[in-house]
Amino acid sequence: MTATVEIPLWLFVLILLFAAVTFASHFLFPSVRWFFRRRLERAVARLNRRLERPIEPFRLARRYDMIQRLIYDPQVAQAVADHAAAQGIPDNVAFEEARRYAREIVPSFSAFTYFSFAIRVTRWLSNAIYRVRLGHQDEEALRRIDPEATLVFVMNHRSNMDYVLITYLAARRSALSYAVGEWARVWPLSRLIRAMGAYFIRRKSRNELYRRVLATYVRLATQGGATQALFPEGGLSLDGALAEPRMGLLKYIVAAKDAAGPSRDVIFIPVGLNYDWVLEDKILTSAGRAGERRFKARIGVIMARMLRQLWLWMTGRYHRFGYAAVNFGRPLSLAEFTAAQPVEGQGAEDLPAPLSQELMGRIGEIVPVLPVPAVAWLLLSEGAMSRSALEHRLGALLERMPMAHVHLPRHSLAYAVEAALRLLLQRGLVQLERGYYLPVPAKRDLLIYYANSIRHLVPAASLPTNAADAKGYSASARS
Repeated sequence: MTATVEIPLWLFVLILLFAAVTFASHFLFPSVRWFFRRRLERAVARLNRRLERPIEPFRLARRYDMIQRLIYDPQVAQAVADHAAAQGIPDNVAFEEARRYAREIVPSFSAFTYFSFAIRVTRWLSNAIYRVRLGHQDEEALRRIDPEATLVFVMNHRSNMDYVLITYLAARRSALSYAVGEWARVWPLSRLIRAMGAYFIRRKSRNELYRRVLATYVRLATQGGATQALFPEGGLSLDGALAEPRMGLLKYIVAAKDAAGPSRDVIFIPVGLNYDWVLEDKILTSAGRAGERRFKARIGVIMARMLRQLWLWMTGRYHRFGYAAVNFGRPLSLAEFTAAQPVEGQGAEDLPAPLSQELMGRIGEIVPVLPVPAVAWLLLSEGAMSRSALEHRLGALLERMPMAHVHLPRHSLAYAVEAALRLLLQRGLVQLERGYYLPVPAKRDLLIYYANSIRHLVPAASLPTNAADAKGYSASARS
């Protein structure tokens, strides 16, 4: 028993390593996890005292526990059995497929990442790129919301900056859980987005098992009171106008409310966003002309633009990309909306259609009117004008939109026109000829893109919907 045994050095180091890992996993790691867990709980308790709506226990559950709860849910179990029977595969294979979907969907929310890192980054990035304006919000209506209700922010989708702006502007209310598409499943971006509480969805998936796992997660999140944010349009607007709503996630939320009963209401908060300069506008309009949602943005082009903006900042020539504005609209109670629907022939499966139309109507009425969209509308609908004429026609346009939420910089028509023309001339979307401003024919589709963002707010709108139809406006303006 006391004989000496000779072993290679590498084997001895390997044995020590395994012993250290075993000791740590059985004795050290549980204590360390407990220590940091207690510190995190105290930090979250302090944070919840500052928030209007405290972070829900559902969001703070361990990701592993949430995945287990999801895949062992009775509805998922039934979907696994149905999928195995339909595909002719063993139940355990179908179960592992469901587990893979659950791991893909379930986020790993970190309060530290969200409030200590993400909020600071979104605040800095938003104000570095735009002159951010928080417009209309009914504070009294927002304060009257039942604290036990589940909040769902619904908004129009203009740019990927929407995520950044809303995260920044809603920071004092609560932590938002976004439904994000496949674009965000790129490492290391995916790790950061998961830590912020977002969950990934396959927008075009027709796999019934996947859809059941996703529906179950949305149900659990809704019943758990998690504050969510979604885009009813389902994707970025390719022409600048509001699109018809898609009802996938709304169906899951309505079903979750039906399953939960009257104990917890769901409150939808409409959000309207608009920009003087959408960073992806050329990509989106090109996709719109091609008739497909394939955004061919090369990473080299993106990096070149970022380096150019950095160089402009270093040389003191950097200017922000105009105004970005956000409005919060009238909250909508799902319980009250359901009660107001006709009883006969109206089942739970029929509710998402009128609900989505009502939500899009409320979003549309609070989309901000900004200088560039307003001036783009005037140049396309009324032809070339001098600056003084633009100021006069802008005042007349705003009078025709008494219910619209208009952001007038410095409360001055003259400055609003100046700010819009500065951006439009800088980008080559308009040109100045003999004292008159008129659209550049090759870039008219971009002007239409911006004008379309307020198209639904202008009474008796008569704007050309494509560049070909708009050519007559330039010809008449020149003559």
